[in-house]
Amino acid sequence: MRQINKIMHLTVALFFAVSLVFFLAFNNLKELFGIEELNTGTVVSFLLVGTVLFLIAWGTGKMVRNNLEGEISLKENEKKELKAKLYDMEQGIKLQNIERKIDQVEDDRDPSVIKPRQNFK
Repeated sequence: MRQINKIMHLTVALFFAVSLVFFLAFNNLKELFGIEELNTGTVVSFLLVGTVLFLIAWGTGKMVRNNLEGEISLKENEKKELKAKLYDMEQGIKLQNIERKIDQVEDDRDPSVIKPRQNFK
């Protein structure tokens, strides 16, 4: 779809560039195309074709943008899920470390032994 979008934008730019050259050099080119004078029907047809090309290019651009925004939202959701999993894993590791310390402290305690005296001055 990106290629179609690029092609449509180039087509619109090329069409309006050719139209500009045609209208600016009309006095020199009128015998080449077999047109005696420039009437409103010719100008309106050029504008309608240009408008249709522009709308097609705008529509393809909008579709490409929506597609990219959808991909970005999927990536952001995936990123949030990974962050949540990482956070849960970190919290689990911290809880395991705390439980180990508590177990070590409980194992180090021997209820039959009297604590040594501390002297404070």
